[in-house]
Amino acid sequence: MKNIVILISGGGSNMAAIIRAAQREGWRKSLDAQVSAVISNRPDAGGLAIAREQLVATDVVDHKNFPSREAFDAELAGVIDRHNPSLVVLAGFMRILTPAFVARYEGRLINIHPSLLPAFPGLHTHQRAIDAGCKFAGVTVHQVTAELDFGPILDQAVVPVLPDDTAASLAARVLTQEHLIYPRAIAALLPTLATAR
Repeated sequence: MKNIVILISGGGSNMAAIIRAAQREGWRKSLDAQVSAVISNRPDAGGLAIAREQLVATDVVDHKNFPSREAFDAELAGVIDRHNPSLVVLAGFMRILTPAFVARYEGRLINIHPSLLPAFPGLHTHQRAIDAGCKFAGVTVHQVTAELDFGPILDQAVVPVLPDDTAASLAARVLTQEHLIYPRAIAALLPTLATAR
């Protein structure tokens, strides 16, 4: 079985979309895959309750309890590895990961970013797209590398920027596409991944 571990920091809407797609599309049977765990760096993350409702194992590794980014990442990796992951999915995980952590999961660590990468890496993507006069914005699923928001692109969706858009209204429309393309990208990637030992 290919185990998927999802990392979250907040409400977990992308995580929920992935879990729903896995159930709806029967990933256990069709892809020999399952969402085996959801891990948060925040004990109050709303997505933990959603995962528990779906009978997915949950863990918390609170980054505030660690003296350094390296110490946090080492503990996080230990918790992830208990679930024997074939794929580690960042879904609103608001921590910059160390190069050692990224290297540990090379080729099986993915993220979603609310822009059409390589445009607008980092934060405040929607306002930056509006300020730049973009006619289109969107979302990108990519493999994670040591360089922020730079890894190989797995899938993208395009969203028009409307004349009266605010960052909030554009973000809301982009989010609907995130919920569609993240599960789609994962389903396409899973057959290329080895079953973790």
